[in-house]
Amino acid sequence: MQQSVDLLIRARWMLPIHPRTVFHDHALAVHNGHIVAIGPAEEIRQRYAAASYTRLDRHVLMPGLVNAHTHAAMTLMRGLADDLPLVTWLNEHIWPVEGRFVSPEFVAMGTELAIAEMLRGGTTTFNDMYFFPEAAAEVAQRMGMRATIGHVVLDFPTAYAANADACLQAAADLLPRLRKMPLIRQSIAPHAPYTVGDAGLRGARDLAKVEDLPVHMHVHETASEVREAVARDGMRPLARLGGLGLLNQHFLAVHMTQLNDDDLALCRDSGLHIAHCPESNLKLGSGMAPTAVLRQQGIGLAIGTDGAASNNDLDMLGELRIAALLAKGVSGDPTAFPAWAALEVATLGGAKAIGWGTEIGSLEPGKAADCIAIDLDHPATFPVYDPVSQVAYCAGRDQVSHVWVQGNPRIAGGQAVNWDVRDLFARAHGWARRIREGDNDA
Repeated sequence: MQQSVDLLIRARWMLPIHPRTVFHDHALAVHNGHIVAIGPAEEIRQRYAAASYTRLDRHVLMPGLVNAHTHAAMTLMRGLADDLPLVTWLNEHIWPVEGRFVSPEFVAMGTELAIAEMLRGGTTTFNDMYFFPEAAAEVAQRMGMRATIGHVVLDFPTAYAANADACLQAAADLLPRLRKMPLIRQSIAPHAPYTVGDAGLRGARDLAKVEDLPVHMHVHETASEVREAVARDGMRPLARLGGLGLLNQHFLAVHMTQLNDDDLALCRDSGLHIAHCPESNLKLGSGMAPTAVLRQQGIGLAIGTDGAASNNDLDMLGELRIAALLAKGVSGDPTAFPAWAALEVATLGGAKAIGWGTEIGSLEPGKAADCIAIDLDHPATFPVYDPVSQVAYCAGRDQVSHVWVQGNPRIAGGQAVNWDVRDLFARAHGWARRIREGDNDA
């Protein structure tokens, strides 16, 4: 007798990520949001009777992409200030606009726009760091996207909180409410070593430990950051964080473009993960994480887009491609970051880095059915000799045809499910007009 399930998805090629193999004409069975079986398509069809059946004869089926670092609401500042160094970009453009406009309504609108972009491009999970985290969490849960929501910690006053203590208190108050959202997890997110003092960092460390949460932080983003830290503190930022007891397997260090041998040893010994954001780092001229070395040394690696104000897109297919190509070019070794590794870092690597590794990131029985289909019957990806190479080096996000999160369709046939793109644009346009005209009245 056939077992009843909610969904069967059959694809010409399946890339489970773990193991690193290509399954041809396979199907997966989904029930109650989780994968219950994977196998040859006809065998799965004989074993399971599905309420819904999707056949994808021209497609790769693979895990959803995991954006390991972003500031989702900053989509409302996309293109606002380009071609500037990081410090100028932050101090003279981004922080003044945030001080004037950021509110729960701003965050909700920007996050909604970001989620629409990310889902359409095959990202099913994102790791966020921004103000008013409850607003972002509510939008992600409503739109059916998985997220780790960071509780920002900063020493200086913002529209969100007066100082680090106020940020930590807001986080402690909010944690129980967000835990009730099935698609949401949380982190403590001190902004950077140069914006949070030792007292705030100890508070972030302690709250994360008590609440069993990861810590998410920008670290070693630029050479000037490291130079100024050495002059001020007598040590490099990563060493300072290590001395404060922050570095462990639950710590996600974002950017990490400036690493010496001592830094690498700290990374290895602590078991921390690194979120590599190549396009943002290139655009801001910040440097580049030594990903070939990180991979050689077994340091956990994930990929993030950063925010749309500094990238300027949230395209993980583009991000994983440039990550692979840069590693080859910088190292002079064409084998330094092969296609399989790029796909793994952008899926399972990201899932592990943000604490979701046992639930998502690969297509395996027991894991959540977060998966995407990419149509390779396209001029950019034809002919197909190797679907792994085609996805890593050729496929564009316009080829993402289907997206499921927890077995629920979010994109079907290239179209949004359960939200109106035109309505979204109209509402976002209102915010853009206000920012352009400097009008912060509702």
